[in-house]
Amino acid sequence: MSMAALNIFTRPYSPTASSLGPYDFNHHNRFNVGSCKLHSLSPRKSNNAASRLYQIPTHFSKSGSGGCSWMQNNSTCHNTAAGNDCRQGELYSVFPSKPAAVSSVQDLFEFICSGPLIEKMGLTPEKISESIDKWLAYGTQLCRLFQLNELYLTVPQKARFYHYYIPVFLWCEDQISQHRSMFKDGEDIPPLVIGFSAPQGCGKTTLVFALDYLFQVTGRKSATISIDDFYLTAEGQAKMREENPGNALLEFRGNAGSHDLPFSVETLTALDNLTKEGMKMKLPRYDKSAYNGRGDRASPSTWPEIEGPLEAILFEGWMLGFKPLSAEVVKAVDPQLETVNKNLEAYYDAWDKFIKAWIVIKIKDPSCVYQWRLQAEIAMREAGKPGMSDEEVKDFVSRYLPAYKAYLPTLYSEGPSGSNPKHLLVIEIDEGRNPILGN
Repeated sequence: MSMAALNIFTRPYSPTASSLGPYDFNHHNRFNVGSCKLHSLSPRKSNNAASRLYQIPTHFSKSGSGGCSWMQNNSTCHNTAAGNDCRQGELYSVFPSKPAAVSSVQDLFEFICSGPLIEKMGLTPEKISESIDKWLAYGTQLCRLFQLNELYLTVPQKARFYHYYIPVFLWCEDQISQHRSMFKDGEDIPPLVIGFSAPQGCGKTTLVFALDYLFQVTGRKSATISIDDFYLTAEGQAKMREENPGNALLEFRGNAGSHDLPFSVETLTALDNLTKEGMKMKLPRYDKSAYNGRGDRASPSTWPEIEGPLEAILFEGWMLGFKPLSAEVVKAVDPQLETVNKNLEAYYDAWDKFIKAWIVIKIKDPSCVYQWRLQAEIAMREAGKPGMSDEEVKDFVSRYLPAYKAYLPTLYSEGPSGSNPKHLLVIEIDEGRNPILGN
């Protein structure tokens, strides 16, 4: 370990430390997170990210009844009867003046090195110490994004940032660098599509939200898309039900057959071609709260607009990478799955072939999906949005469980359809949605 690296341990862990070097905050480029102002980390030319309003999605509830429990009990946000109230202004202006009990960079360094993903990603203590300024800066930005007090993070909050989100972000950065190195100077470089295959409710949307934000504040243009955004319209779903009478797995949205695949190809191809300044397009979005939680495609007037050149597309979904199996195997799981399995044959060309890097979030027991989904629906209802009742959630999740039982073992043993082991990161999580040491 170099002397320069060792010297990091002599300074306190402070969000305003001038020691952040090239990652010092550029006060000319601010990001608004709710009512809290943020700064860009990047010395690069600013882009349209400066105009984005980063609102924490409603299912990131800090209430005790559901949502992200790791965000609870932090003094930056003040829960009131009316909801969560984040004070106006720069977040570090509300930090306590007294030093934190555990606040040194060395403490944080040791905590980072204890993370379950470190060895899997090929990181060593020496490499971490050499890039500790980046870890500090990324941690600061995530605290601001989620409106948390940087000096008084709880252990679950520290683990979520330093054992999960930041290591995954660094992995994505490395994948983007490898992807871009394959092209010659002057060539149009398509964005790297990173696929996130993970069961419902396990936190993939929150992870993608955090990664997208870190890309923006470090000067990369990125876009986020979900397989949910490609669901059939309410009218299309009604037609699907009519064509599959008595099949509970195709009665509502979710399984293979409930997506508009030509629309998927059209959208992903357009994103892939967004390689130049001035090129713009709107990203489709799906409104899950429509029709009392049954859902419908949102009006195009509400779709967010993005501008090229994109460097990354974060594409997430519960069934990304699933491979069709033999009819005998799926019928043994659930006879109704046979039609779904046949539908799945068209999904590689519509989705998976666009994905060049994969993150698979692995769970031990698909039954946790019910509790996670229930938490998300409760958070939506508490936010004043219509959502499914507890019984409706149970019925809804039961329509996904056969697919989990059939396809997850192959996904975990062989990887997603068309994936390259060099561009695949498998992250096993526990019931609390935190990474653990896995196989």
